[in-house]
Amino acid sequence: MKKNKKKVVTLYSDGSSLGNPGSGGWGTILEFMGKERELSGGEAETTNNRMELTAVIRGLQALKEPCSVEVVTDSSYVANAINSWLKNWVAKGFKKVKNVDLWQEYLEAAKGHDVKATWVRGHSGHPQNERCDKLAVEAAQKIKKEL
Repeated sequence: MKKNKKKVVTLYSDGSSLGNPGSGGWGTILEFMGKERELSGGEAETTNNRMELTAVIRGLQALKEPCSVEVVTDSSYVANAINSWLKNWVAKGFKKVKNVDLWQEYLEAAKGHDVKATWVRGHSGHPQNERCDKLAVEAAQKIKKEL
């Protein structure tokens, strides 16, 4: 019996915080077969790392079927956790780990997907990373204005 191949999706993500903690925003671009879908949002009181991770979670939650996902992020925290640290954190019951609530939400969102992360340097001209940064900053500014 032939296994169905998973769709290959690229998930670009970025987070922003105006103050750390402060008003924050996240931006995500899902790319599949040349088509892109943008998502963004924010929170009133958060940190940059929480917004970086939220961007990835919201992107994964938007997928309608199991996919092979490459997360492209300028957050070494998110990339290293996805590729290396997370397995150990789970094994140790998340002892001394920050943002446990979001990492648990990430694990739930990532179920069924094959996820790997690629780190890119922020603010270095990467078109999708720059766009995600713009989405995140706009969302953070909108939240701050509403407060």
